[in-house]
Amino acid sequence: MGHHLGTKDSLVPLIDRLNKYPIGLVDSEKLREILALLFDEREAFVASCFPLEESTLAELVRATGMTGDELLPLLETMADKGLVLDMPYAGTTYYLLMPGLIGFFEFSFMKHRTDLPLERLATLMGEYLVESQAKEFFGSKTQLTRALAYEEHIPVTSEIATYERAREIIHEAGIGAVGICYCRHKKSHEGKTCAKGAPMEGICISLGSGAKFLARRGFAELKTDAELLEVIDRARDLRLTHVTDNIREKPSFICNCCRCCCELMAGVQMGFHEGIAKTGFTAVIDPERCDYCGTCFTACNVKAIGLAKGRTFASPKDRFAEVKGAVCLGCAACISACEKEALRLVPAENRMLPPYKKRDLFVRILREKGRLGPFVASRLKKQVRRALTLGRA
Repeated sequence: MGHHLGTKDSLVPLIDRLNKYPIGLVDSEKLREILALLFDEREAFVASCFPLEESTLAELVRATGMTGDELLPLLETMADKGLVLDMPYAGTTYYLLMPGLIGFFEFSFMKHRTDLPLERLATLMGEYLVESQAKEFFGSKTQLTRALAYEEHIPVTSEIATYERAREIIHEAGIGAVGICYCRHKKSHEGKTCAKGAPMEGICISLGSGAKFLARRGFAELKTDAELLEVIDRARDLRLTHVTDNIREKPSFICNCCRCCCELMAGVQMGFHEGIAKTGFTAVIDPERCDYCGTCFTACNVKAIGLAKGRTFASPKDRFAEVKGAVCLGCAACISACEKEALRLVPAENRMLPPYKKRDLFVRILREKGRLGPFVASRLKKQVRRALTLGRA
């Protein structure tokens, strides 16, 4: 548990630093309590000194004024806690401060931990996300995440790119790991379970260098491609929605989300209908086939299906359901639930092309929020330092 001397004002520099990310953290008393539980005072100081890009131990020594002998054990502990990402490469380890969301908020519940008061933390995070953070996370024109469609339900006449296929994303990543679902684990500490029966463990996939880090630090277990594809199939059997990074090149995760536990799905249900980038498809219902049984209502993870509006029905037997196009993610989780085969995917209008890489995504969101300046300035400083170090300036 973190311990901060005096007031929680010692967390202000950390909050300021975290707010340089595309998804910042809105300051509040609950946020400060969350951070005080996750960071001790020295960790909060070190985190507040991190540059925006990855840094070596020597660079962090200069940034913090601490010695390497003091700093290295702290960085190790912070990596074990999921506060810092460590990346060994060519004999040098690079460190990157994790954002709060998507980042150390999730990692705090991706292990079975005894060093945190998880029930209190679950309550705080749940209340904070609803009361303070939802607009910051979901309010950008460009979304941080996007949904993926069940490939078997995509119209045969539609072209679908590699980055739109969950299976191809897994194949191209080269390495993946499976771990605990943050959302369902957090809900379990609030005394809740998934209404769809989705498991807490062995269901969320991390990919690439992130998978290596999570496996190395005990947050996840490395799996073969075949095992990862089994997770995808299991998620589809449970009618969960696949969600990944809103980028085309090297997405870092595939979460499998339900309507009752997942905070991404909750954001859409709260009214942030564009809070997750859609698939490029939307579900439609054939009223001639639909008998209004309601099965698709619970299958949909964003509550996008209900009674057809603006119609008068001669009797209850004449009723049929309708998809709210503005809400539907186009994931197809609802389609296999319908025994009448009344649902299908059709291409959506104004299909958006995701940013190419994560840096492009971050720049776009920062520009939309008017916070691009600090990111660009930090990047230029980093390039100058690298050039000086290599004798190229």
